[in-house]
Amino acid sequence: MSEHSAVEDWRAVNRANWDERVPIHTASRFYDVDGFVAGKDPLRDFETAEVGDVAGKSLLHLQCHFGLDTLSWARRGATVTGLDFSAPAVAAAGAIAARIGADTARFVTSDVYDAPTALDGRTFDIVYTGLGALCWLPDLARWARTAAALVAPGGFLYLAEFHPFADVLAEDGRTVELDYFRRDGTVWDEPGTYADMSAETTANVTVEWQHGIGEVVSALTATGLRLEFLHEHDYTLFARFPVLEERSGIHRFPADHPRVPLMYSLRAAKPV
Repeated sequence: MSEHSAVEDWRAVNRANWDERVPIHTASRFYDVDGFVAGKDPLRDFETAEVGDVAGKSLLHLQCHFGLDTLSWARRGATVTGLDFSAPAVAAAGAIAARIGADTARFVTSDVYDAPTALDGRTFDIVYTGLGALCWLPDLARWARTAAALVAPGGFLYLAEFHPFADVLAEDGRTVELDYFRRDGTVWDEPGTYADMSAETTANVTVEWQHGIGEVVSALTATGLRLEFLHEHDYTLFARFPVLEERSGIHRFPADHPRVPLMYSLRAAKPV
């Protein structure tokens, strides 16, 4: 497949990649599904603090993969709906929900841009989007309009993401290598997966997009949502660069290394 045709067929190319990796991910130590079923919580402390109490609230998780974060919110008392464009991921999420007795959890197969139709026009107290989601979407303004339409009056959208500044750094974690302001789709051809780099895979092409902080905030506020906070975090969840040091599952730069943001989070509310 040429780079041009990959960009033109970005949705099909990316879906094939994710479909193939679902069974690899569900069997991986990285996700530890058995540990999750036994009670392990994959949500990050800053997320639970910033989202707050979800008991009795409706929560929609966009681009939910196979639903571990989604079901973690269900364990905290939310009535959850997860949406993902990968049918194998949605099937796996439903199976895990059954294993933990999350009878009210619902999972829907749909492209994120088609979510309002797939969800029959429903709105939710909380629309949640977790780490590693926005890079798969070419049109961020359309995503923001879609997500905002799904937030009920008085509710909010919450986003936790890897910081786009980290995407400009070379493998040494020190050198600026890529253009922060690039907007064309970048085609990658990489075997394996972040959850198991040695896994044998065949659907290895993906198309990803860079979205800067200004683009994200501007897209959301243009919909009428009111930004409540934007927080930048100086750590990440995996060994993104060899120079990072790991402590208790958190990866940070050494004390003598200049810090840059590696993740960010924001919350934007819809007026009543």
